[in-house]
Amino acid sequence: MDDPQPEGNAPLGPDGDRRSQLIDAAVDHVAAHGFADLSLRGLGEAIGVSHRMLIHYFGSKEALLVEIVRTSEQRRRDQLSQFRTAPGLSPADVARLLWRQLTDPQLAGQERLFFEICGHALRGRPDTALFVEGFVNGWLEPLVAAEIAAGADPAVARDRARLGLATVRGLLLDLLVTGDRAGVDAAMEEFLRLYYGPG
Repeated sequence: MDDPQPEGNAPLGPDGDRRSQLIDAAVDHVAAHGFADLSLRGLGEAIGVSHRMLIHYFGSKEALLVEIVRTSEQRRRDQLSQFRTAPGLSPADVARLLWRQLTDPQLAGQERLFFEICGHALRGRPDTALFVEGFVNGWLEPLVAAEIAAGADPAVARDRARLGLATVRGLLLDLLVTGDRAGVDAAMEEFLRLYYGPG
């Protein structure tokens, strides 16, 4: 059979559902194993489908990698929303929780993949063009909402959200390049102190 069911999965639904299932499985695989030397054949074997089926649903390895990053980013935005609605957490506490999630060593492969896709997009690779559209805008709406909920003036909430996003991404890149977890964590704490004030 060309497209065996992964053990324990529910029966396949329409193509869109199957595509979502494959993306979720691919994101989980990359989170657990990284993406170094990732091939469509190897990924397909790991998640229980043929590499031809991955090409059928995604068109190319680059397009699949973009979808993995986009789905991973959406999971992070969903996590931010959950943190924001948790009782008793200040905006700085929410930022710290999200930072811990983003810098979890087990998820470093996803962060590397994110920056690799950014590099491809900047070089004009056609399969990565759609990724650029959501690079900033995908995060701005939830971050602006978080700023306003924390009491920021709506007129400056977007600027603050963009500044926060750029700082977090810069520190994530710093961590990937230097491996200096203590230094990057300290820089993040200083940023939060400047951003939200002491306390």
